[in-house]
Amino acid sequence: MATMARWCVQRRAWVLIGWLALLAVLGVTGRAAGSTYSDALTLPGTGSTTAQNLLEQAFPGHAGDQDTIVWRTSSGSVSAPAVRDRITAMLGKVAAAPAVASVISPYSARGAPQVSRNGQIAYATVVFDAPQASLPVPDVTRVVHLAEAARAPGVQVDIGGPAVENALRPSVGISAGVGVIAAAIVLFIAFGSLLAMLLPLAIAIFALVSGLMATGLLSHAITIPSAAPTLGILIGLGVGIDYALFIVTRHRNNIKAGMSPQDAAVRALNTSGRAVLFAGTTVCIALLGMLVLRIGYISGLGIAAAVTVLFTVAAATTLLPALLGFLGMRVLSRRERRRLAADGPAPDGTSGAWTRLAAFVQRHPAPLAAAAATVMLILAIPVLSLRLGSSDAANDPASTTTHQAYDLLATGFGPGFNGPLELAGTTSTPADAVAFARLAGTLRTEPGIAAVSAPVAGHGASLISVIPTTSPEAKATSTLISQLRDTVIPAAEHGTTLRVYVGGVTAVNGDFAAVIAPKLLIFIGVILVLGFLLLTLAFRSLLIPAVAAVMNLLAAAASFGVLVAVFQYGWGLRILNLGQAGPIESFLPVLMLAVLFGLSMDYEVFLVSRIREEWATTGDNHQAVRTGQATTGRVIIAAATIMILVFSAFILSGQQIIGEIGIGLAAAVLLDAFLLRTVLVPAVMHLSGRANWWLPAWLDRILPHLSIEPATQPPAPPTSAPAEATHSQAAR
Repeated sequence: MATMARWCVQRRAWVLIGWLALLAVLGVTGRAAGSTYSDALTLPGTGSTTAQNLLEQAFPGHAGDQDTIVWRTSSGSVSAPAVRDRITAMLGKVAAAPAVASVISPYSARGAPQVSRNGQIAYATVVFDAPQASLPVPDVTRVVHLAEAARAPGVQVDIGGPAVENALRPSVGISAGVGVIAAAIVLFIAFGSLLAMLLPLAIAIFALVSGLMATGLLSHAITIPSAAPTLGILIGLGVGIDYALFIVTRHRNNIKAGMSPQDAAVRALNTSGRAVLFAGTTVCIALLGMLVLRIGYISGLGIAAAVTVLFTVAAATTLLPALLGFLGMRVLSRRERRRLAADGPAPDGTSGAWTRLAAFVQRHPAPLAAAAATVMLILAIPVLSLRLGSSDAANDPASTTTHQAYDLLATGFGPGFNGPLELAGTTSTPADAVAFARLAGTLRTEPGIAAVSAPVAGHGASLISVIPTTSPEAKATSTLISQLRDTVIPAAEHGTTLRVYVGGVTAVNGDFAAVIAPKLLIFIGVILVLGFLLLTLAFRSLLIPAVAAVMNLLAAAASFGVLVAVFQYGWGLRILNLGQAGPIESFLPVLMLAVLFGLSMDYEVFLVSRIREEWATTGDNHQAVRTGQATTGRVIIAAATIMILVFSAFILSGQQIIGEIGIGLAAAVLLDAFLLRTVLVPAVMHLSGRANWWLPAWLDRILPHLSIEPATQPPAPPTSAPAEATHSQAAR
C-alpha cells in the first residue's frame, strides 16, 4: 500500500490525467450506448407471474401496461356536450400517440361502466403496447401532456398508473445537492480549510460520476433497475466522502506530527487507506450478498451499488494521494501552518473532550453498556410488527397528477379500484369455461369484493377483473388475496382441469414480499458469516467479530424499528410530506440490511484497527481501547454526521420509497456512530479485557494473514523540513 501511495504522490499529474481520461471514455461510451434499465420483476413459481404469462399468451393486447385518465366536473355531468367533446378529442390524440395500443372511452358502449354513479367522475383506460418497464419514458410523458392539455375551468383531468408513475418520478438532484452542501459545511468545520474541505467532495464526485456511467453501461449486460442510479448517488456520496475524510484526517495529523507532506500521505494511505480498502470490501460483500436471493431486481440493485463502492475505494486510494501531493502543506489551514511553524510538531492526539469521554467509558463500562443496549432494544420493539408490502400512488406528493388521479378514482369508484386483481384461468375445455363463469358468480358474493367483471375469453384462457373494497396497500386486501388462493379458487377448480391464478400489480407486490420474507434469514446469515470471517482474519480474534455481528444486528433492528414507527405507524409522516402510513416496501429490508451491515463494518474497522495499533504497541487493553476511541471518535462522528445529512437530504425527494431508504440509513448511522461505536463497543472491549485478542493457536496457524495495519512503519522524517515549509507557506 505504501509503494502504491508513494507512486501516486510522485506521479500525481499522471494519476489525475488517468482519472480524467477514464471519465471521458465512460462518458463518450455511455452517450453512444445509452442505458437499458429494466424494472421487470419476475417471480418464477408465483401465482402473479403465472397469471401474467397466461395473459400475455391469451390477450397480447392486455399484457401491456394499463393506465387511467380520469376527469371530474365541478358541476353538471361528464356527459355534458362541452365536456364530452373536449375529452373525446383528447382521447383521440392519445389513441394515436406512440406506444398506445388502444383507449377505452366511457363514451363508448364498452366503457359505459366507467362513469361514477353521480355522473361527475369518469375515466378512460389507456392500454400501452408493452409493460411499463419496457415503455420509452418520452412516449409516456407525451400521453401525460396530451391528457393534461384537456384541463379547463370546471374540468379536472389527471392521469395515473404504473407507467405514468415511472415516467414522472422526480429527480433526486435537489436532494443530492442539499446533501453535498451539508457535507461541505461539516467538512469545513472539521478541517477549517477550504482546500481540505474540497478533497473529500472531489473524491466522492469523481467516484460517483464514474460509477454511475459504468452502471449505465453494465445495464446492457445484466438487469439493472431504474432505481439503481438513485441508490448509487445515495450510497456513493455518503461512502465516498467518509472514506476520503478518514484518509485526509490521518494525513493532516501526520503533518502536524512533523512529517513531510509526501511521507504524511504515504503513512495515511498505509494506515487509514488499508482500513478504507478493507471497509470497502466488506460493503461490497454485503451488497453482493443480495445475489443469494436469486431475484433479478434485487441482484441488479446490489451489483450497481457495489460498482459505485468499488469506484469510491479506487478513487480514495489512488486519486486522493495524488491530490494530496498537489496541495502539499496547504491541506492545513493558515492558522494551523502558523501554529506548526511557531510551536513545532505535536503528537497525534485528540481534543480534551474525546479523551475525557474515553476515560469516562473506561471507568463505567458495565452501566454504560447496559444503558446503550437498553436504548437499542427499546427502539427495536416496533420491528416486531413489521409488515411488508408496496406503497401506491396515494403516497406520491399531493400535488402530483398521479396522486390526484388516485384520489379521484377512489372517490368515484371506491378505494379498491386503484388495485384491481386479475384472475387468469386455463379454460381449454367447455367444462373449464363453465367452472370459470361459475367462479365469477361466486366472487360477487364474497366479502371484501366491490365489483367483478364478466369473464372474457381468449386463446385457451379467460380473465376476470376483481375490484376489492379496500386500497391496494391495505392489509385487508392482502387477506383477500390469500382467501381467494386458499379457499375460493380451489373450490371452483375442484373436479375440473381449470387452474386459476391471481395476478395484477397488487398480487405481484404481495408475492414479492412472500418470496423475500423466508429468504431474509439466509441472507442475514450469509453476510454475518462473511463479515465474521473477514474480521477474524484482520484482527486475529474471535470475540471482536462476534461482538461486531451482534452490534450489526442491533443497529439493523433499531433502524427498522424507527422505519416501522414512521412509515407503518405514521409518526411524523405529515411533517415529512411522505404520503400516508402503510406497509414497508418489500425489497427494503434486503437492500437496507446489505447497506447497513457494510456501513456498520466501516466504523467497526476504523475504530478497532486503531485500537489494535495501540494494542500491538503497548499490550495494554485498557490503554489501547481508550486511545483508539479518543483518536478516532472525532473523525467517526464527523463522518457519521456527513452520512446522516446526506441520507436525510433524500427526504426532500418527496418519494416515499426514497424517503424510507434515507430515514432508515440515517437512523442506522446515527445509532451506530453515536451510541454503538462511541459507548457500547468500547465498553464491551473494556469488560472483555485480553479476551478481545484471543485466538486459538491452531486456528492462528491455519488462517491466512490479512492485516489492516502496516507490517512496518516508516521512520518519521526530521521535523525541520515541514517546519521550514510551514514558514514559507504561512508567509503567503
